[in-house]
Amino acid sequence: MIKYSTKILPLGILAASSIAGASEQNPPIEKQPNIILIYADDIGYGDLSCYGGNVATPNVDKIAANGIRFTDGHCSSATSTPSRYSMLTGEYAWRKRGTGIAKGDAAMIITPDRFTIADMFTKAGYSTGVIGKWHLGLGARAGAQNWNKEIKPNPRDIGFQYSYIMAATADRTPCIFIENGKGVNLDSTDPINVSYQKNFPGQPSGKENPELLRIHPSHGHNQAIVGGIPRIGFMQGGEKARWIDENIADVISAKSLEFIQRETAANKPFFLYLATNDIHVPRVPHQRFIGKSGMGPRGDALLSFDWTVGQVIKTIEKLGIEKNTIIIITSDNGAVLDDGYKDQAVELLGDHQPSGPLRGGKYSYYEGGTRIPFILSWPETVKPASSTSLVSQIDMLASFANMLGVEIPQGAAPDSKNHLSALMDAKVKARETLVEHAWGLALRQGNWKYIPGNKSTASQLYDLNADIGEKNNIAKEHPEIAAKMQKKLNEIKSQ
Repeated sequence: MIKYSTKILPLGILAASSIAGASEQNPPIEKQPNIILIYADDIGYGDLSCYGGNVATPNVDKIAANGIRFTDGHCSSATSTPSRYSMLTGEYAWRKRGTGIAKGDAAMIITPDRFTIADMFTKAGYSTGVIGKWHLGLGARAGAQNWNKEIKPNPRDIGFQYSYIMAATADRTPCIFIENGKGVNLDSTDPINVSYQKNFPGQPSGKENPELLRIHPSHGHNQAIVGGIPRIGFMQGGEKARWIDENIADVISAKSLEFIQRETAANKPFFLYLATNDIHVPRVPHQRFIGKSGMGPRGDALLSFDWTVGQVIKTIEKLGIEKNTIIIITSDNGAVLDDGYKDQAVELLGDHQPSGPLRGGKYSYYEGGTRIPFILSWPETVKPASSTSLVSQIDMLASFANMLGVEIPQGAAPDSKNHLSALMDAKVKARETLVEHAWGLALRQGNWKYIPGNKSTASQLYDLNADIGEKNNIAKEHPEIAAKMQKKLNEIKSQ
């Protein structure tokens, strides 16, 4: 049961009744909880042991056992950049051009004029931080960043008071960490240059110099070589600043724990967006995890992710803040095995099912594309349970704004709805409809799933209560339902 209070909120926090677009209203809370959003990369619905996975993830399981484990939780899109955009802005990414998978030198996709979840927490008096994978672009113009100086705009300009990030992903240049807009360990005598057009003179590449590789590509990923691994994009210089792939999880974890300790010492509530990289290619877990899963680098990377969760648990318990800290664990899209490198993810899979009983995975508009692990824990406030409610990451902005009494500016977060009660109580239902996004759009409406047809494919309709694996297309048997769902999808698209 959620414990609410009618006490007056701190100065600067606005009445919850003024929230734009809220679908429900809740009284303000007595004490602002810390919120840690652990955002996994490429972890599928069936990858974690609390969702039936074969790799033991005891730390994630501990959070699930003490909170709500959603079995119908969704990211907004089946790929990274649009899911992150939607979660942070409360707007479906397919409504905005330029929100596809971002290059490493992309301009900042979320511009400073946009209201974000970080802005919302800042309004509520929180310290805000983002640590880990970013993949939403930096700077004002694509390909024009000076990586040797402060890059603006950066996460600070959209509400994150502290940032320690990878510009894009581990398989894309530049392969450096960036703290508050500035590259870490920069050396003015060895400046960094990045290009997504052509290689720099004298620089080896994965395509031309395979003899220099310790991991080989299965497709793409044949440009700059960093640490013996070929990447997407070219890079020159910055030798001292380049990350070591085996240490990425340790660095992200250490910086996250520093943030938690620092803000706790300052006696401020905090919002931490902890974006892990482990499962995303190239999968290069630390030596202490190698061979421990029996499923090769991908399975070992799942162990690495669980270790990070464990570090967070230990830290908040040591600090004595675990009872008033909300932890959310979820993923940016569904699972993928071969995503560009030869790492035996397919060959060593065994009977593990990364998407569980679902069809599809990353890049797919079937359920495995966007239905992902979604867990929320708030000890002594949220009752442990399993929930079948249809919930979406896109609703976190409006839901937490409602909880904290923050007004969302008119026109901001247009697709985010307040479903706080459903996030906090497994007995409460949330969404009736949800748009799922991959290369096209699909619609969930209750137990029904509708995928529009095109010139080469017929429309698809599935009853997920009877056919969770989306194996039996019943659009011809129920044309009236398909027609109603097409109409509903058209209405949502036109909003």
